[in-house]
Amino acid sequence: MAKQDYHDLLKPEVINTVEGLSLISRIVVEGFTSGLNRSASVGPGMEFSQYRGYEPGDDLRLLDWKMLARSGRYYIKQSEIESQVTIKFIVDTSASMLHKEKDLSKVDFVRVLVATLAYMAHKQGDALGLFALNESDVVSIYPKADKKHYNRLLLELINLSNTGKWPETHISNKRIPNRGGKELIFFLTDMYETSEEISKFIKGLKSARNEVVVLQVMGAAEMDFSYRSNITFEDWETGARIKVDTQQAKTDYLNALEIRLKKIKEELLSNGIDHHVFRMDTPLGEALQLFLKQRKRLG
Repeated sequence: MAKQDYHDLLKPEVINTVEGLSLISRIVVEGFTSGLNRSASVGPGMEFSQYRGYEPGDDLRLLDWKMLARSGRYYIKQSEIESQVTIKFIVDTSASMLHKEKDLSKVDFVRVLVATLAYMAHKQGDALGLFALNESDVVSIYPKADKKHYNRLLLELINLSNTGKWPETHISNKRIPNRGGKELIFFLTDMYETSEEISKFIKGLKSARNEVVVLQVMGAAEMDFSYRSNITFEDWETGARIKVDTQQAKTDYLNALEIRLKKIKEELLSNGIDHHVFRMDTPLGEALQLFLKQRKRLG
């Protein structure tokens, strides 16, 4: 049977239901994992998602003798419970995330992106948490690892409301609890800020025991400046408008964008934080590859 293409489901009326969001994430993850040599196994300490090489001092009862027979090497089985990681998703719900391209807003795309990453993490047995902020509202779903919690996360994603700006740093940093254990944090934002309030917040997330990944969500037209000749832009957060001749402004815009993105990346990397521009036309499988890479760093 042919694989279903998730692209046909990327419509607001599908994304904004738990059933639709769940279906999209399942199709993406199952399509991705079917291309791997071995998909992750799940189970409460009974099945195994990964192996690591034997090290002196390891319990010999954890040796996988079948792997030894096949490969001639010693491997230790690591259960899902032993390797559980806390995955926290932080979503920028300021008004700029309402920007649309081809009838799909950034926040709708983020709903799909988070649901897909969360489904992958859920299959790994990880604890999932969701936090969403703007200057007048905060959503806090503290990390847990069970099916009901995943469904609640989907419901909260659907109910996200975008308004205003990102809160000031001294406020936003207090809204995200630090559990102190192994954490992988994904922050999804377009990085539109007025006084480095988002940048400062991100830097405050990093600790010695976590990995922080910024997914800067951008539309294809934003990245390529592929707008019609004359267009009026409106700032979602201030309401300010400006009429632009795009043919004249394109070169200057693209140069300024390149400089800005480079600056963001360099500043975050200098603080041990990964930064990736994630275009809305990027295959979602790339986010799953990134997830597995980052999660592996935490063990």
